Amino acid sequence: MGRAFEYRKAAKLKRWGHMAKTFTKIGKQIAIAVKAGGPEPDMNPTLRAIIANAKRENMPKDNIERAIKNAMGKDQSDYKEVNYEGYGPHGIAIFVETLTDNTTRTVADVRSVFNKYNGNLGTQGSLSFLFDHKAVFTFKKKDGLDMDELILDLIDYGVEDEYDEDEEAGEITIYAEPTSFGELQKHLETEGFEVTGAEFTRIPNDLKDVTEEQRATIDKMIEKLEEIDDVQTGYTTMKPE
Repeated sequence: MGRAFEYRKAAKLKRWGHMAKTFTKIGKQIAIAVKAGGPEPDMNPTLRAIIANAKRENMPKDNIERAIKNAMGKDQSDYKEVNYEGYGPHGIAIFVETLTDNTTRTVADVRSVFNKYNGNLGTQGSLSFLFDHKAVFTFKKKDGLDMDELILDLIDYGVEDEYDEDEEAGEITIYAEPTSFGELQKHLETEGFEVTGAEFTRIPNDLKDVTEEQRATIDKMIEKLEEIDDVQTGYTTMKPE
């Protein structure tokens, strides 16, 4: 595999998400999906993908159904997807994804962490060139599946020829252009693949070496960002250990 594959692996390692808040985060995602496309998974591919991810995270069925029902309530907050980008200590770029119902609160919280660690929060889009935005699909591998033929079949959806295979779980993970998300999901399902995960990710295209001491400081900053309720996940350009 080439350099892009190595960066993809790094992105997986340096993407963060506090496990204690996983269900809350998924609940916000469900709220956005339901308001945008309705509560029926069969008619709402985005919601269907989120439910697949929820099951992957072992979110109980009752929790999923409750989140969908709550999202239909009139008193539910309207969440927005807002990204924050900037440089942390030692020149490490940090990309933070949030779902918020109060952008004033969220930007203040994120900025506070950046300031505490002598970072610099930039304008939206200022560091997007450092990360490749990709759609990610994980599905069960069929018996006798020829991956070369499958990739060729999916090339019109912007699917990369590099993929990950988890032999123990019997799953394949592919990467594609974000604009193809809905059509690719529909195609995989039509072809009879059991999609177990569907989401977006950001792959750093330039990784930076850090010392052990520098890594410790950056990790502390990440922990503080994780504590912010509105933060969904984030990515850095710090080279993994």
